[in-house]
Amino acid sequence: MPSAAASSDVVDAGRFAPDRDFFARPATEIAPLLLGARLTHESDAGKVVLRLTEVEAYLGDEADPGSHAFRGRTRRNGVMYGPPGFVYVYFTYGMHVCANIVCSPEGSASAVLLRAAEVVEGEPLAQARRGTVPPRDLARGPARLTVAAGIRLDENGSDALAPPFGLELEPHPPASLAGPRVGVSGDGGGEAYPWRFWVAGDPSVSVYRAAQRRPVTRRDGRAPRTPPPSRG
Repeated sequence: MPSAAASSDVVDAGRFAPDRDFFARPATEIAPLLLGARLTHESDAGKVVLRLTEVEAYLGDEADPGSHAFRGRTRRNGVMYGPPGFVYVYFTYGMHVCANIVCSPEGSASAVLLRAAEVVEGEPLAQARRGTVPPRDLARGPARLTVAAGIRLDENGSDALAPPFGLELEPHPPASLAGPRVGVSGDGGGEAYPWRFWVAGDPSVSVYRAAQRRPVTRRDGRAPRTPPPSRG
């Protein structure tokens, strides 16, 4: 695995703040380098700092059938095609907000979904947002992560490297594992796309669940249309 320590400014405890050029690579290369990173988000309510423990890489333009950008640029996924190092936030299932960090040079879609994390600062605030749950569950899953950190849908397109966000990477990311992505239907959810990366043995990592196909019956007896990929 390549070292994360490149094109950066050194900060506390050996961690470093990456610059934009660091993210000008495909998400599949960046994703494992984000493990152990400290992601900060500040709001009027206060600051929450997360240690990222699980991420997923997504590419675009017919390279990844599990990606929002598989069929090209749309109004929804436009941030994925913008400059790297920005935040792609989207609404899913009519109730959840998920956050990604955009990778690859501008014009080439790719992003890393932030799937799970440990709250390392601001736990009382994260707890107030999430309710009565064990500490390991505060940001255990992409929708829980955004709630705990206070990341909002209207922050889509924000700079991940500037307030209210902040990012510090580990020079040597922790030992990790890789496998199929969670809940991605069709070809993009199979073994051919082992683009989910997580810190080995960390309790904050979410439980793996393969996509479930729901049986659909049509009155005309025709086969139901396969839904488009729903992940970004």
